[in-house]
Amino acid sequence: MQNFIKIGCTGSFIFLFASTVLIQSCGTQPTQNANEKQKYVIPDTVLHALKIDTVQNSPLVNALTLTGKVTANDDNVSKIFPMVSGKIKDIKVMLGDYVNKGQTLAVMSSSEMAGFGADLVNAEAGVKVARKNMDATQDMYNSGISSQKDLLSAQTDYQKAQSELNRVNKVLNINGGNTGGEYIIKTPISGFVVEKLVTNNTMVRADNSTNLFTISDLKNVWIIANVYESNIGQVHLGDNVEVTTLSYPGKVFHGKVDKVFNVLDPTNKVMKVRIVLQNDDYALKPEMFASVRVVYKDGQEALSIPSQALIFDHSQYYVLVYASKSDVKITPVKVISAIGDRTYISAGINAGDKIIASQAILIYDALNN
Repeated sequence: MQNFIKIGCTGSFIFLFASTVLIQSCGTQPTQNANEKQKYVIPDTVLHALKIDTVQNSPLVNALTLTGKVTANDDNVSKIFPMVSGKIKDIKVMLGDYVNKGQTLAVMSSSEMAGFGADLVNAEAGVKVARKNMDATQDMYNSGISSQKDLLSAQTDYQKAQSELNRVNKVLNINGGNTGGEYIIKTPISGFVVEKLVTNNTMVRADNSTNLFTISDLKNVWIIANVYESNIGQVHLGDNVEVTTLSYPGKVFHGKVDKVFNVLDPTNKVMKVRIVLQNDDYALKPEMFASVRVVYKDGQEALSIPSQALIFDHSQYYVLVYASKSDVKITPVKVISAIGDRTYISAGINAGDKIIASQAILIYDALNN
């Protein structure tokens, strides 16, 4: 965005400034030739408020505009698949809903879950039988009726029954822990439902490659931008970027190039780059179009001045070269680029020149009057 000054309407400050100039003019000696144009001198009261800057050689910074789109951060995305087969009977969420970790997304009826419930009943019964058998064998062993071998065999049977119960419980817990023939689909993370690919009464299989839901934490998102072959050499890892969107035309999101995908897309022949942006207010949403302005150094140097020192009038750029309060020159310049608060100049001024870098429009008007 160019921050240089364009000639426009004047405010109260200009009125006061003009008054200062008028008072100074009223103090002119009456012997002065009325037809001679008086040389302008910056009043001390105005001079104290001015910022004087120095023209300097700096690495030339350019900007490249890319197209891209907002995507979810893949590192914060969870695709939900069913662990068992069955029939969806109650969907609890809609697309775009925010869900908390552990919240139920859907309920499905499943014969596999009913089988897990039956396995649990059998395993619990097996533990009870094995425990009773072990206790009875222990009593008989204490009475001299059973041998030590019989006791060890009973103890082993009990341990096996206990292990089977533990296994069945773990399987049941992995699959939701429901013994009533229902499979509860829950989200493992907090975030937004960004995909919902299932409806009530849908039959699903555990070996299906299609997920039922996708949950994404959108507190930070990715911008995937396209770099054409001719611009690949201008984009580097770590370059600063400014991102704008159609949804928020006046808002600029700042970030850096986080990853360069060093391959070309075979379809559209572009290289992808990734920018990670914080999105605490969830303003950026997946699939939004994004315009990405990459700021980069091209290895050259150029004269650099504050953008506020630049004046644009009658299709020409100017700066005010300052030597003293009575020696200020309006100097035309050629602009290479304006990046942020710095403007790069190719001709018109020299390194080391002093320029007026604040309220330049006021001095410019006074010099032209």
